[in-house]
Amino acid sequence: MTRQTLHEGWTLRAVPGSQVPDGIAGRAVPATVPGCVHTDLLAAGLIPDPFVDDNETTLAWIGRTDWVYETTFDRRPGDDERVDLVCAGLDTVATITLNGVEVGRTENMHRGHRFAVGALLRPGANTLTVRFDSAYRYAQRHRDALGDRPNAYPEPFQFIRKMACNFGWDWGPTLVTAGIWQEIGLHAWSTARLATVRPLVTVAGGVGRVELHVEVERLAVTPLTVRAAVAGAAVEAVVPAGERTAVATLTVRDPGLWWPRGYGEQALHRLDVTLCAPDGRTLDTWSRRIGFRSVRLDTTPDAHGTPFALHVNDTPVFVRGINWIPDDPFPSRITRDRLAHRLDQAAGAGVNLLRVWGGGRYESEDFYDLADELGILVQQDFLFACAAYPEEEPFGTEVAAEATEQVTRLATHPSLVLWTGNNENIWGWYDWDWQEPLAGRTWGRGYYLDLLPRIVGELDPTRPYWPGSPWSGSEEIHPNDPAHGTMHIWDVWNTDDYTKYREYVPRFVAEFGYQAPPAYATLRRALTDEPLAPDSPGMAHHQKATDGDAKLQRGLDAHLPEPADFDDWHFLTQLNQARAIQLGVEHFRSHRGVCAGTIVWQLNDCWPVTSWSAIDGDGRRKPLWYALRRAYADRLLTVQPRDGGLALVAVNETGEPWRAPATVTRLTLAGEPRAKTAYPLDVPAYSAVVLALPADLAGPEEARRELLVAEAGDTAERALWFFAEDREVDWPAARFDATVAPGDDGQRVRVTARTALRDLTLFPDRLDPSADVDRALVTLLPGESATFTVRADTALDPGALTARPVLRCVNDIDAATRAVPAAATEGATE
Repeated sequence: MTRQTLHEGWTLRAVPGSQVPDGIAGRAVPATVPGCVHTDLLAAGLIPDPFVDDNETTLAWIGRTDWVYETTFDRRPGDDERVDLVCAGLDTVATITLNGVEVGRTENMHRGHRFAVGALLRPGANTLTVRFDSAYRYAQRHRDALGDRPNAYPEPFQFIRKMACNFGWDWGPTLVTAGIWQEIGLHAWSTARLATVRPLVTVAGGVGRVELHVEVERLAVTPLTVRAAVAGAAVEAVVPAGERTAVATLTVRDPGLWWPRGYGEQALHRLDVTLCAPDGRTLDTWSRRIGFRSVRLDTTPDAHGTPFALHVNDTPVFVRGINWIPDDPFPSRITRDRLAHRLDQAAGAGVNLLRVWGGGRYESEDFYDLADELGILVQQDFLFACAAYPEEEPFGTEVAAEATEQVTRLATHPSLVLWTGNNENIWGWYDWDWQEPLAGRTWGRGYYLDLLPRIVGELDPTRPYWPGSPWSGSEEIHPNDPAHGTMHIWDVWNTDDYTKYREYVPRFVAEFGYQAPPAYATLRRALTDEPLAPDSPGMAHHQKATDGDAKLQRGLDAHLPEPADFDDWHFLTQLNQARAIQLGVEHFRSHRGVCAGTIVWQLNDCWPVTSWSAIDGDGRRKPLWYALRRAYADRLLTVQPRDGGLALVAVNETGEPWRAPATVTRLTLAGEPRAKTAYPLDVPAYSAVVLALPADLAGPEEARRELLVAEAGDTAERALWFFAEDREVDWPAARFDATVAPGDDGQRVRVTARTALRDLTLFPDRLDPSADVDRALVTLLPGESATFTVRADTALDPGALTARPVLRCVNDIDAATRAVPAAATEGATE
């Protein structure tokens, strides 16, 4: 097998149409492959940055235009019997022509294609042309032929097998792409090649087993030999003459196991497969890393309903998860380094599972390799989201082909622990007024409850499949029932205050989230608004959620002082997002034993936008990230309402017992103790303990001037409980001493409180877009200190670094309590 990539010399041109701008019509521009039309036009300087202001809107014509990619290449000489043109990913409605002869057509972004082209190749120069027809025109044609079906957005995304969020979402831009988005090249071979290699990896009783399923494509009716080796074990299997498949089993005794992060090591073993001709010649090879681990989903009914509990290597894993969306609308811009940084950010926040959401893509090999290495579990949705999907042709065949390819491709990755049939479509059929407009037409049920589970069961029975997110486990039970299976909580955010999270004790929460704007530096890069305001034109355009700003304001009104300006609004909305999710996660974790996991919506963004993300579209951490790191800590102290009073809950997600002395103190804001109780914590591994607080702690004398502080030494971060909302608390004017000193890892900002300081946070990106800080949302009582490490490309001004709007706390909002740094500049050193 020899391979020749065809990534050079491409040009791009628009097929003539009235919508094509004059400067682009009739013009061929250099094209990058892999890539897409938007990135090529952007590189040529022919379109503005679609992420800036409302440029997205002015570029809508691109998705309604047909495009032609073309290159000329020289064929490498060889005596192979067969030459295939292999297209790993074409987006989406493509016609492929070689030397003027059509070789194939495609209409699915989510699968690869292979075409025999040896007879069409010439000595010397060959011309390859790929025409992409408008995704809109294709989708609308099938919608008209099959009958419209309801969805969450006014776009026809369910009528084309393409990344749905390209058509816009409540966090994403409408940028309908086209292009050669993955590798393309020639594969030359003789006799036979490995068509698919599918290892089913299991481990039980200290014995690892690889059941290796091999399928070959052959040109000769001769016996073939498959050789495989992993972790010191080796095996040979014969593919008899005329046959196409073989199964071989490798057994490894006491293999190093692959564990989720926090539970053990991530042992990975290289599996090598070789296809040999009768004379021993190597015809083809295949190599991947695998991990020995078992995974199962416990859904055995119990006294609370139907659990949804993930077990890895027979150990229950409480899921501390977060949802993942495509990190860019243009996938070719997502490098391995970028993914590594993003997954490191997830791990740094305590995340142990990423759910790859169903409106995006089947994630890349780089994504899964990194998850394997980091021990981050992955739940991969099949690609259906927020819509009724047709099951008629051509979609039924395309869905089966894409699912078969992707289940086979991802079978090697130990991080992949769950396939999910769709995002919210079964729930939509029940609750979103779909049934009447559907009038009996197909909507995807056959995919989720028949086709997909059958494909997973046949091709990879080592992994569980769940029909939807949410899903109760039965068509007889509402799909979003908290007591059964998985649920999504969206009445919080859409209609209710975030304290409503405490009304739910679900078995597993697969989505819940709260919005906030991105970092200030991200806004300033993407928006030219002067001045910035919550409702200025760019801010409004980069808020895609229905009534999003009104929902943000509702949350502020319920909890926080009224912002005086944009700086206040920006800080308080980011703070409110962090508090909402921290409250929800800590509440759900406090019910460990009933609830088996949480998956926050969402980790990342694909562009600069006000959204539910913890990491904004430029990769900057929002305050939510820091709150999530606390809420997802291995050992968590939290104060929770219980049975009309309050309780201290200690959650231990480690393999060792947690034993430590703990205290809970009721204090005034001035730091004066009013009541105190001590507890000997003894929390077994992977469990939680609930300790009721006595009345003298749970009942304040002055709710507006008191709080609880729960501490367990240095074994966990302390927990706080306030008896009143911040807008009602009698906050003193914020006073503190601040010093700035250089350190080996950045500038160290030390803040010593003279008064209580609530949720002290630094925003150094306001001074330098490269700057970030190691901690945030720190509450200090009088006399306490905290040190923040700020990293930036250049040293930042100490005075600016320790003053508003860079250094903020809740009690500097009102003019009467504006922060007064006693030594912000005079006492600062550098």
